[in-house]
Amino acid sequence: MSWTCHGKTNDEMVDALKRAGLVRSPEVEAAMRAVDRALFVPPQQAPYRDAPQPLSAGATISAPHMHAACLELLAEGGRLRPGARVLDVGSGSGYLTAVLAHLACRGEGGRVVGVEHIAELVEGSRAAVRRLGWAAEMMAGGQLRLVQGDGYAGYPECAPYDLIHVGAAAPRLPPALLAQLAGGGRLVAPVGPEGGPQQLVV
Repeated sequence: MSWTCHGKTNDEMVDALKRAGLVRSPEVEAAMRAVDRALFVPPQQAPYRDAPQPLSAGATISAPHMHAACLELLAEGGRLRPGARVLDVGSGSGYLTAVLAHLACRGEGGRVVGVEHIAELVEGSRAAVRRLGWAAEMMAGGQLRLVQGDGYAGYPECAPYDLIHVGAAAPRLPPALLAQLAGGGRLVAPVGPEGGPQQLVV
């Protein structure tokens, strides 16, 4: 059912993801409804189409079904809960980082950090988050951070993390990220050669 979860609105897109069995938990559903994907996609693109969409600087935002699958993997076992500490590597548009913040930053000690190496994307993601009132407050309070840096180096300042999501494929899991994962934590990442077969590793 992947690649067919289109909609004309954000809610229609989430409805399609639910029908396909990709959005299963009420928490993930609520968070995806709370973050309008259109805020994070250039206006000339199709934000609710179940396909990657071009951003600036040659980057793309992943298809909605990929975001849904990763969110559900992170949420398994109640891990993605209020108070969780989450690192989003290759945060790009900031969309998934904002969804993660909706899930994690509402509890005491909750923190979400998005790391992106392209400065233009970092600035764009911050601007998009500011258009979401609740997320703007989290960013102002330091619970939600969008920073420029080498994602494969992680963000040691806020480590350890209960959950780490990696948006860009790597030939192997970066050791620095594994070192910043809390005991019993979960890391979700696509692993494989560039341009070759890749596997989502949990």
